[in-house]
Amino acid sequence: MTQTLQLTLKDSVATGPTSPQDVLRDDSEETLRIAAMEEAEGIAPSIEPGTLEMPRVVRALRNRNFRYFWIGNFLSNIGTWMQSVAQGWLVLELASKAPPVVFGSVGQRSAFWLGLVAFAASAPMLAFTLIGGVIADRVDKRRLLIRTQSVMMLSALAMSGLSFAKVINIPEIVLLAFLTGTAMSLNMPGYQALVPSLVPREDLTNAIALNSAQFNMSRVLGPTIGGFVMAWWGIPANFFLNALSFSAVIFALTQIDYPAQPRQDDSAGLWQRLGEGFRYVLDRRQMSSLLLLVALASIFGVPFLMFVPLFAKDILQVGERGLGLLMACSGAGAFLAAATIAYLGKIKSRGRFVVMSATVFFAAIIAFTFSRHFALSGAMLAIAGYCMILTVATVNTLLQHLAEDAMRGRVMSIYATAFLGFAPIAA
Repeated sequence: MTQTLQLTLKDSVATGPTSPQDVLRDDSEETLRIAAMEEAEGIAPSIEPGTLEMPRVVRALRNRNFRYFWIGNFLSNIGTWMQSVAQGWLVLELASKAPPVVFGSVGQRSAFWLGLVAFAASAPMLAFTLIGGVIADRVDKRRLLIRTQSVMMLSALAMSGLSFAKVINIPEIVLLAFLTGTAMSLNMPGYQALVPSLVPREDLTNAIALNSAQFNMSRVLGPTIGGFVMAWWGIPANFFLNALSFSAVIFALTQIDYPAQPRQDDSAGLWQRLGEGFRYVLDRRQMSSLLLLVALASIFGVPFLMFVPLFAKDILQVGERGLGLLMACSGAGAFLAAATIAYLGKIKSRGRFVVMSATVFFAAIIAFTFSRHFALSGAMLAIAGYCMILTVATVNTLLQHLAEDAMRGRVMSIYATAFLGFAPIAA
């Protein structure tokens, strides 16, 4: 079966398109469709579907392992977004107290420090995610996730204690953001590669869509709850609740029945395995073209989320609750997009679909930057969130279908680097 799949991919490369534009135009043709269907047969293990009856849109939740994994990550992501809102607001407060001779006006100082903290959190995505992909292909993915989640929990506890004691300054925030980002960069490839081991192959596409849905539901709930928690109990409470939320995903990981993985060849070194991953992607034009599109979106579009606190505080002047609602608008649009994909399943003419959604995404961002009305800004963030997830979730699904199991950790690490790793450069 493996040789058949490899031959199928080689044939699709030999006869496939030769540019990103050709990939998008020919995506709906029979070659890619047949290759994706045949690959799907090999990327998920032979797991019997769960006995629970589930509606079509949440079909993957009938599987006990995935259900634990999904709920645990959902609760943890709510806490992560609560911390994101609190961290941005804390940076703005500390920046406003900085000496006026540093970086000019208050607005200029705020923008600089927000960008620096965002860079510290995102830079590890560029530096360490690829290494995380190699590690994910060699070790027990569940154990890897438990360790990285534990590091992020300790970082959140440190942030809570320092801010509660009122001894935290921006350098400490930068350091802790870097530590959290490093753990996240090592966590992400294993997280992506673990999903096919938790569901039967007929539920894989739905599982990927549901993962996007829970992440974006947390983008709605997390900032909204975080804004009110800051108003009621202060910034440290958000950091503490985030630390507490990591226990949910750690517990879920200990409860799933993780299938035994085939033993990997340990003779190859780190850089050799990393080179194999890049060659694997570059030899498959469908993959390399999709990843190029994601990288362009990461550089020119994704970083706008980092500066929403600045727009909320200095331009729209809506305070903590307004910031929470703005972030919730973006998350609501993203959640609706994930639900759309989960319901539709396979989307016809996916290349054209990706181009159209990406175009609307960039248009909504441009409109948001010119808006001076809260309602219009919220609407633009909702549209941007909707189109962004339509784009990246469709690309994610295609890559998961096209990647072989032995290479999935490295393929998804390259995807994560393209999606999130270039954001600090633009920030």
